[in-house]
Amino acid sequence: MELVCPAGSLPALRAALDSGADAVYVGFRDETNARHFAGLNFDEAGLRQGVREAHARGRRIYLALNTYPRDAGLPRWEAAVDTAMELGVDAIIAADLAVLGYAARTWPALRLHLSVQASATNEHALRFYHEEFGIRRAVLPRVLSMRQVARLAERSPVDLEVFGFGSLCVMAEGRCFLSSYATGKSPNTFGACSPASHVTWCESARGLETRLNGILIDRYEAGDKAGYPTLCKGRFEVGGRVGHAIEEPVSLNTLSLLPELAAAGVRAIKIEGRQRSPAYIRKVAGVWRQAIDAVRRDPEGFRVEGAWDAALSRLSEGAQTTLGAYHRPWQ
Repeated sequence: MELVCPAGSLPALRAALDSGADAVYVGFRDETNARHFAGLNFDEAGLRQGVREAHARGRRIYLALNTYPRDAGLPRWEAAVDTAMELGVDAIIAADLAVLGYAARTWPALRLHLSVQASATNEHALRFYHEEFGIRRAVLPRVLSMRQVARLAERSPVDLEVFGFGSLCVMAEGRCFLSSYATGKSPNTFGACSPASHVTWCESARGLETRLNGILIDRYEAGDKAGYPTLCKGRFEVGGRVGHAIEEPVSLNTLSLLPELAAAGVRAIKIEGRQRSPAYIRKVAGVWRQAIDAVRRDPEGFRVEGAWDAALSRLSEGAQTTLGAYHRPWQ
């Protein structure tokens, strides 16, 4: 089972490699990837260096080109595919049909992974992408139960990759347009749920306020831990009560499911967080490296160590974790 870790900078990439990542996924500094934040991601020179360092250690680099270009923007995505091939990345992660088609036609030797942004959740969708574009792997959206993942793994024509840890959203990947109603920029085309240019932080008489394009997302009192403002995790007044109307800040943590995921034939575990710091990447990757190695040694005797859970809880949004859609006790 491959450990796939995020990196938004060379220091983060090195932290992932040092902590045992088998592969690192990255993006360019533009809207071709779904973590388009100022000061984040790679230019061509940085990615060239990252590929060189990863390959020197026998590891792999995957380039995310997983947003959806508009008509006039497609040449930028095509140029990014060309650059990926020239730099020697081991795979690109894409969702848009035109981007996948261009890569498959122009660079048939380039390995293609289907992004979670494609939101492919059934055998027929995976077979379509495999037959039409030759994808070799698909990243499953975080809306499937463990039973559904296992069933899909039995029938899938390609390797499956699932998210194991990181920020969790209730929206189906590639289908959310929530922030576009507030900013005019969809995360599916621009690459960020809350574009930094639309985010403001302001001290008021009632506390620290965060706003997205002028819309109040949250208000924090002294001592509260303030998060990055996204509409789905904001606190709003509903029925006279203020609270998280859509979802609370929480992180996905599937350590306890590792034996089941391995037994089902899932080929890779993905860690979310290209926007995270090198220190975060180092700690999270280190825990998951130990856990995956423990499952490989003794799947039946595997137990989640308390130190692992404690370390991940400290790094989780809202200091809490969940199994998300994987665990559905009512079914």
